[in-house]
Amino acid sequence: MTVTAALRQWALAVALVLLAAALWMPGVRLIRDRFDYVVTFDITQSMNVEDVMLDGVRTSRLVYAREAMRRALRRMPCGSRVGWSVFTGTRSLLLLEPLEVCEHYDALATSLDGIDGRMRWANASRIANGGLFSAIHQAKQMGDHVAVVFVTDGQEAPPRPLSDTSMPGITPGEVRGWLIGVGGDQPAPIPKTDSDGRPAGFWLASDVVQTSAMSSAQRGEVSHEELSALRGGYLKTLGGQTGLEYRALPTAEALGDALLDSRFAERVGSTVDVRWCAALGALVMLVVVFLPDFRGVGAPTRR
Repeated sequence: MTVTAALRQWALAVALVLLAAALWMPGVRLIRDRFDYVVTFDITQSMNVEDVMLDGVRTSRLVYAREAMRRALRRMPCGSRVGWSVFTGTRSLLLLEPLEVCEHYDALATSLDGIDGRMRWANASRIANGGLFSAIHQAKQMGDHVAVVFVTDGQEAPPRPLSDTSMPGITPGEVRGWLIGVGGDQPAPIPKTDSDGRPAGFWLASDVVQTSAMSSAQRGEVSHEELSALRGGYLKTLGGQTGLEYRALPTAEALGDALLDSRFAERVGSTVDVRWCAALGALVMLVVVFLPDFRGVGAPTRR
């Protein structure tokens, strides 16, 4: 192979142009989607029910929700921000304000692992005018573009009539976001844990308040609040009252699909530094310039 003098001169000229571009070329202005979310995890004891499948293994609702969020994090575009909150009792508590997902991915993933029932400060579960109410107010205080993601099975303890879900001060649609339902369709026993998160059997019918004041009981039906299943109908009702979208999670990837919904994107401009492309091109041209002349390699020498 022969590298001619003309080719070397051409490559050198191109290399000089590219080096100049690498020094003085301005950034390229791009428009892209960005998402800002505060994700609230229900950490009440019903979220310990193992009635969902993750990669073929039966696991708890909370573990499933965390893994779904981890997979969603990997798909979020740079510039997006995500923060964590937890719900139990009558309120949601902000753990981590939204951080940029690419720069702080390790911190977000590590802190996600620590969200479990040991953080629980109460055994009650008031979603409507408790956890969801405070999660929406959290997002409002953080800015116009911060959306809510509230992950729960929809079970409240003590139970309440469906007619009693009012949330004074919440304007439907004022804060956007998702109500994400996690759990199986068949009622299952709720594991009981102590204050340190150690298993302590299961909740019994005599341990919990039943729905004696609700219409089903008035018809003579027996309620079983000691059992838990995904209460998607209830969550849809709350979604209608707050303007939040509802989605169940049939797969762990479904959460990422929801979070990347274009309706929740903010179109922002950003400057991308592409000078490295010019520098790389210059390097390639310089390699051509200084490439040894292999003329005659392997051919017999004429005398």
